[in-house]
Amino acid sequence: MQTILIQLDTDGQASIFDRVVAVDSGVAQIFSCAGVTPENVTSLVHGAIFTRGPADLKHTAIFIGGSSAAAGEAVQKKVLKAFFGPLRVSVMMDSNGCNTTAAAAVATARKHMPLAGVPATVLGATGPVGMRAAELLAAEGAQVTLVSRTMERAQAAAEAVRGKVSAAVVLAGAATDPQQNESLCQGAAVVVAAGAAGAVLLPAGALQRLPGLKLAIDLNAVPPLGLSDVSAMDKGVTHHGVLCYGALGVGGLKMKVHRQCVASLFESSDRLLDTQAIYQVARRTAGIVEQ
Repeated sequence: MQTILIQLDTDGQASIFDRVVAVDSGVAQIFSCAGVTPENVTSLVHGAIFTRGPADLKHTAIFIGGSSAAAGEAVQKKVLKAFFGPLRVSVMMDSNGCNTTAAAAVATARKHMPLAGVPATVLGATGPVGMRAAELLAAEGAQVTLVSRTMERAQAAAEAVRGKVSAAVVLAGAATDPQQNESLCQGAAVVVAAGAAGAVLLPAGALQRLPGLKLAIDLNAVPPLGLSDVSAMDKGVTHHGVLCYGALGVGGLKMKVHRQCVASLFESSDRLLDTQAIYQVARRTAGIVEQ
């Protein structure tokens, strides 16, 4: 029986990127639906679960994508509500690569050092990738500072992380320019930049002025880069005593994680690949072994 991935995209045009990754993951058939909303998704789910018997539903899976993580989460909630009894299929949500990118970034950091008790700052922390990176860092036990352009948004993001990670140590900070961001990175051992494309978050020379910094990860590949001292191609390159990863340096792991997650959807009919589940795949893929 052929595997079928049903691509539910919240944008007006279904992502070619997600379709290509699905093909590279070994999916036999991809059914792409664009403009998916919580209001129109139930009939699409029913089309997935009523066409094969319960024992064969593991050969069907749903991938939720699009440019908006909030829209993807809303669709995922409605998808899960449409299942009942044994009539369900596995689901993965990765709108705009939010979960796989954040998982790859934090797994990269964790591969180099234990994160428990480590001070970490996430710049651009209220975006979809930044929020998830902060959540995963907090789950690893890091002391996380979430930085946004307004304190209100940063505090709301910090509260959201606390709601997902029990005993999370999370602080909020506000910065409107690279110099203010640099000030909020003082004392951090890990910095993850997850800002919008083309937004400079740390100025040139900042790595030299952050004496406690050990690892810097920039997830923006569009010039100008988020961390001015880090190249998009950096992959474990040391600049000014700081181990650096650029967006393309993390991208190899992100793509491996994405493909492995899609392939794993067809191992059962009840798998839900959310932020934490995708991170566990990233940890294994990165070769992280618990001591």
